[in-house]
Amino acid sequence: MLIKSIVVGPLEVNCFIIADETCKKAMVVDPGDEPDRIMDIIKNNDFVVEYIICTHGHFDHVGAVSDLKKATDAKVLIHKDELEIYSAAKDMAAFWGYDLDPLPDPDVLVEDGEDIAVGDLSFKVFHTPGHSPGGICLYGEGIVITGDTLFAGSVGRTDFHGGDTNRLKESFKRLMSLPENIRVLPGHGPETTIDREKRENMFSDELLL
Repeated sequence: MLIKSIVVGPLEVNCFIIADETCKKAMVVDPGDEPDRIMDIIKNNDFVVEYIICTHGHFDHVGAVSDLKKATDAKVLIHKDELEIYSAAKDMAAFWGYDLDPLPDPDVLVEDGEDIAVGDLSFKVFHTPGHSPGGICLYGEGIVITGDTLFAGSVGRTDFHGGDTNRLKESFKRLMSLPENIRVLPGHGPETTIDREKRENMFSDELLL
C-alpha cells in the first residue's frame, strides 16, 4: 500500500491518496482544494484513480472534487446521509467567503459496513455521525482515515448544521474500540494512533474510556 498525503487549501485539509502499490489503482480521500497539486501526485506515480471519497461534505473537504472528477472520471462516493450537506457545500463556502465550483452528483451513496476495494486493498465504511450527519471513516490495512470525526487530541466541532455532540461521542467510542496500534489519518493536523487517543484525547476522560 502506498499512502501519499498533501495539505490543501486555506483550512489546511489533509488529502490522502491511497494506492495498491502493485496495480497502481487508487482512491483520493477529501480533495479539498488545489486540484493541480493533487493531480501532480497522481500523474507522477501513474496512479489510476477509481474513487474520490468524501468523508463528509463540508466545502473545505470537497473543493477539488469537480476538477478531479473531470480529470480522472473516478466515482464520487459519499454516505447517503451526507447528501444534503454535500449539496449545500457551495453555499456554505460562499458564507465563509470562498468560491466553490458546482459539485458533480455523487456516483455512489454508501452505508455503514460496506467495503471499498482498491486493487487488493480493502477498507470498511464506518458511519461516524456527529460532526455531520453522514460523516464516514475508512478502516483497513492498518489505518483508519477519520475525516473530521477524530483528530490528534481532539474531535470535530458539532456547531455546524447537522452536528450532534451525542452522536459524535458514540462515533468516538466506536473508533476507540479499534486495535490500539491502528494509525489514525485525520482530516486536519498530524497523524496519531488509537492508543494515543485513548490516553490523551479530551473525549477519553469525558467518556471514561
